[in-house]
Amino acid sequence: MSFLMHKRHLGGPRSPRKTLPLAVAASALAVPTLAALSVVALDLFKHGQRKERNAPRPGTFDTEVEESPMRIYTDGESLYGDMLEAIESAEDVILMKTYIWKNDEVGQQFIDAFNAAARRGVKVFIIYDGFANLVVSHSFYAQLDADIQVFRMPAAGRSFWKAPIRSTGFNHSKILVVDDEVGFVGGYNIGSLYAKKWRDTHLREVGPAVWGLRQTIARLWNEDRAVEDQIPWIAPDSWDPSVRVVANLPVDLVYPIRNMYLKAIERANERIWISTPYFIPDQQILRALKLAAERGVDVQVMVPKDSNHVLADWVSRGFFREMLDSGISILLYASSMMHSKTATIDGEWSTIGTANIDRLSLSFNYESNVEVIDPGFASEMEKVFKSDREHCEVVSADTWRERHPMARATEWALIPLRPVL
Repeated sequence: MSFLMHKRHLGGPRSPRKTLPLAVAASALAVPTLAALSVVALDLFKHGQRKERNAPRPGTFDTEVEESPMRIYTDGESLYGDMLEAIESAEDVILMKTYIWKNDEVGQQFIDAFNAAARRGVKVFIIYDGFANLVVSHSFYAQLDADIQVFRMPAAGRSFWKAPIRSTGFNHSKILVVDDEVGFVGGYNIGSLYAKKWRDTHLREVGPAVWGLRQTIARLWNEDRAVEDQIPWIAPDSWDPSVRVVANLPVDLVYPIRNMYLKAIERANERIWISTPYFIPDQQILRALKLAAERGVDVQVMVPKDSNHVLADWVSRGFFREMLDSGISILLYASSMMHSKTATIDGEWSTIGTANIDRLSLSFNYESNVEVIDPGFASEMEKVFKSDREHCEVVSADTWRERHPMARATEWALIPLRPVL
């Protein structure tokens, strides 16, 4: 055996052919990491100079769909007031599933309302996301009465090693169902910040869609629970209503919200108006929007000018060039943080819910959207969009092409983060 072969046999230096892929992988990881750290540092510096403003309030919009009353909320104070009123009037059962639940004045109001309901004999079931509330002290939730059933949902369930895909996913849904008769769903988390400072959209529905909202909570709650501890099944009011709940349920490997958007976009003939706080589409969603614009549909996508997640903003901007080249209008909401997850198409189809148009919402998280096929409801949704549009800056294709080379370089460097945001 030669000296060189002997060194390799004893664990000497690796072949250049083996170390090269590792070096390439390390370099590929270093570029987006450095870019991410840079934009976060810049945002922290800018954040100290920003002044928080109250979000515009387009109003509250009421309509009916097949004799089911529907109310669209665009400010948190009105929404929380009606949610608390529903909890206070509950007689039988309350189901809630939420993402962020702050330990502040608004959060405490919900604690007190749930406790009061439980003390008068109402059954209360609550699911909240553990990861989203890591900074909230456990003592806050410990105030809930012992009779209230609570599930702090982990990011990875107990069966993670047996079924990792089915056992992961953040609970990003925000749903409240009272007495199986009234349901609330939309973008609003629970907290004082969201009541005044964020522009968001939520829906209250009385009628067939309440069953779907109830079922999304019950399906998750009942997983791996004894029959006596489960939320009982009830029959839906209608087999094929005009108001439907479309919910991602990772526990069942079901992610229908993405397909809901794709089918609606592909049917569009006149206009597609979308608002989303984080726009990081996969290639199929992006292609559908581009094809719609290229066939003459008025495609408008509204996103925050500055969201609460600077990385998502920068990754989103990496799509702007090809969107603008296809004729898609990009609107930057400038008056506050915009957190609405809505869309309306052709004055016929609309959705309000919890899902962003990004990879996490469409292929990982627990999400819940209400899909409504009704011209009257779509008309109200268009009123909301037009009101929000007054607070937007329109991105010019010419101006975007002339942006600073460092901005373009940063957008390019962050492309590898698209699948995880």
